Amino acid sequence: MTAARVLDVADLARVRTDFPILSRVMRGGSTLAYLDSGATSQRPLAVLDAERDFLTTSYGAVHRGAHQLMEEASDAYEQGRADIAAFVGASPDELVFTKNATEALNLVAYVLGDDRFEGYSVGPGDVIVTTELEHHANLIPWQELARRTGATLKWYGVISEGPEAGRIDLDSLDLDERVKVVAFSHHSNVTGAIAPVAELVTRAKAVGALTVLDACQSVPHQVTDFAALGVDYAAFSGHKMLGPNGIGVLYGRRELLAAMPPFLTGGSMIETVTMESATYAPAPQRFEAGTPMTSQVVGLAAAARYLGEIGMATVEEHEAQLVAAAIDGLSGIEGVRIIGPTVLENRGSPVSFVVDGVHAHDVGQVLDDDGVAVRVGHHCAWPLHRRFGIAATARASFAVYNTLDEVDRLVAGVKRAREFFGV
Repeated sequence: MTAARVLDVADLARVRTDFPILSRVMRGGSTLAYLDSGATSQRPLAVLDAERDFLTTSYGAVHRGAHQLMEEASDAYEQGRADIAAFVGASPDELVFTKNATEALNLVAYVLGDDRFEGYSVGPGDVIVTTELEHHANLIPWQELARRTGATLKWYGVISEGPEAGRIDLDSLDLDERVKVVAFSHHSNVTGAIAPVAELVTRAKAVGALTVLDACQSVPHQVTDFAALGVDYAAFSGHKMLGPNGIGVLYGRRELLAAMPPFLTGGSMIETVTMESATYAPAPQRFEAGTPMTSQVVGLAAAARYLGEIGMATVEEHEAQLVAAAIDGLSGIEGVRIIGPTVLENRGSPVSFVVDGVHAHDVGQVLDDDGVAVRVGHHCAWPLHRRFGIAATARASFAVYNTLDEVDRLVAGVKRAREFFGV
């Protein structure tokens, strides 16, 4: 299953058997249709087995001591780093493990406010750029960096009307030499819009700015090569890509990580310590203070291998079919509006929508009664919802294990919600 092709019925059935939770009968009597992978994905047996096998045979403290379990745990941890790096087009020494993607983004934002990061640190008069599309995890750290340093925060706006609504408005902001950082999401977690990475990287490089990519919604759904994308930093999380929670990843170009001062300090990230001072280990260990999340790394590496065996081009093609069916089906319901591009090109997995006259939470409850799980609310993206003049949306988000039948159940459930509330 490594070739780039559409999953046929038999292939998809085999994939679904890897996820026992998908056979669960929910409280309304229907089998689960899990359409909330943009919030957190389900885990295949390969991931669960990898973590369990590690914990029951080789668990020990990483890079501490000289006994066999320590050696096996350390080997598993670093092999996991290598496997995950290969999955995203990076070298192992360019990946830092964090507890989630939010921490990874905060790490970069914090260090950019440290004057020891010579040539890159942000200060008064500098400009930090983000976009109106961002998840709060890629907005609030930059607000805080601006507050701490006296820099100014600016942002690209969002196209709010027409078939391209929900994409970055590239005409809304011009960059100049004051810009030090440009931070943006690869895929919007609300609109599904895929950012024009090449254009944004080109603009940032033209003024000498660093680029920071929130890749949480892209790494699980498309072929990803951070080196080819040309970004300076990128962050993604394990629990959105069929892996464990409690594990995030920061990618940073080797020369940047080598120049960065630490974010957290303590054990594991030092070379020498006296009562007066300390010297720090090379990257990536410099940024992994304390006891690491070893079993989570093992599980995330298993998730990367699992997706790699299916083939990310195959995953992308399969999910594109689901997105197309969802947009087509939902758009055909009177009073339903898609919040995001209805053009399928350069569009990712999330499909957010509103039902006129019915609150998103009520839509979600009706769907839940039918066993269909979706996200409702503002999806940690208040500014974007305000741009569209709405308080909340319902969001279906897909993964490799979803089916067209589940999309049909989504559409039928939304129709039932309109009927139930009499709109």
